[in-house]
Amino acid sequence: MNILINLTNHRSSKWSKKQISEAEMLGEITDMPFPEVDPYGSSEYIDELVEEYFLKIKEYDQPVVLVQGEYLFTYRLVNKLKSAGIKTIAGCSDRRTVEYVDSDGRTTRKSEFEFVGFKEY
Repeated sequence: MNILINLTNHRSSKWSKKQISEAEMLGEITDMPFPEVDPYGSSEYIDELVEEYFLKIKEYDQPVVLVQGEYLFTYRLVNKLKSAGIKTIAGCSDRRTVEYVDSDGRTTRKSEFEFVGFKEY
């Protein structure tokens, strides 16, 4: 059976039934926690982190990788995975935001996300 590696900040145990169902069509779901990327790290640091995760992912046979998180790391890892012939995907959601001002004049925003589907990078 194929493996779907969930490389995001969102554990699959918190996904909606629809997202789990669609993910399972791609493979058995395996969570791989997204790294804490140091915002002060150099470009070389990011490349080393990408290489570390690339090698972890390469340990799996024909994985599909859901990659979403810090932008530079994601961009570089997705490009490296795609160059190696590894399918990479992103989750797409419909975001609905409600904004209101309370009696003290503070603005509050509440966002709800509804999973729509996966799309390939």
